[in-house]
Amino acid sequence: MSVLAKPRAADASIADDVRRGLTASRKWLSPHLFYDDAGSILYEQITELPEYYPTRAEREIFETHADAMIERASIRSNVASGAPESVIELGAGSASKTEVILRALLRRIPGCLYVPIDVSGAALEAAERRLASTLPRVRVRPLVMTHDRAIQAMRDIPPPALVMFIGSSVGNFDDQDAIRLLSGIRESLGPQTALLLGTDLRKSASVLVPAYDDAAGVTAAFNKNVLTRINRELGGHFVLDQFAHVARWNDTESRIEMHLESMTRQEVAIDALGLTVRLEPRETIHTESSIKYTLPRVETILSRAGFGLEQTFYDSAQRFAVHLAHATLQ
Repeated sequence: MSVLAKPRAADASIADDVRRGLTASRKWLSPHLFYDDAGSILYEQITELPEYYPTRAEREIFETHADAMIERASIRSNVASGAPESVIELGAGSASKTEVILRALLRRIPGCLYVPIDVSGAALEAAERRLASTLPRVRVRPLVMTHDRAIQAMRDIPPPALVMFIGSSVGNFDDQDAIRLLSGIRESLGPQTALLLGTDLRKSASVLVPAYDDAAGVTAAFNKNVLTRINRELGGHFVLDQFAHVARWNDTESRIEMHLESMTRQEVAIDALGLTVRLEPRETIHTESSIKYTLPRVETILSRAGFGLEQTFYDSAQRFAVHLAHATLQ
């Protein structure tokens, strides 16, 4: 596999994140910790669940509008002349939806470079193997790393570039962090950059909560897998049966929150950190937020990050949106 940079299984950033989160007054764990190999498999299972509409809605958008997206993204990038195109995807996972965009791009140019970025090497290996078979004109250059590290690596990717940040992954970031991430992308790649940003939309909690607390318990297993990872990589002693998966709608913040709730008073040692975590009954560890957006909120984030919104594409039920934006001149 042609990976440019691959971190160790448990690097310093994982240990630092776990220490900071579990010693905070309100305990939290970063959502990037979900995505070890087992977590990536569980996430792919979540996307197929009947309650989890975002993946189906976004796929519908791409299948309906991929050619229009590529046409609009190409206007400032001179793709029609046959110039090489780089497609970069943050949090690529299996890249199944991205294949629709790549096919649309290859209807305009002979070949392209695809740079999938993810913390799961196994997911990227599977995507690379599949694309080598289905789209041999796509050169795949995976990056196994976090978003922060990837921003620096993007400086070596030739323009013009189309960046894909889809699946509503941006919803895991508060607005300031989202602006900081997108600004870093804009700075690294320059003014010839187009962006496809996927966002889930505000809707009834009766639809949102089941999408994050499915009847089959797959999301619960995904949430608890973060404790399994800490046990394996940092010598943690979490007992998974002593935690409950909780999904809540926070209307004030317009977000779904996932928590792990302690079912008893307990003390949990994490050997590699020399740390003992104390939890009270019903105390929670906040593991993920998923913001649900309005269009004005998206426009504000893009503008402050140095992107101008050009067009928004919706699924037929208007549950989800993919926004096409271009880097503004600075």
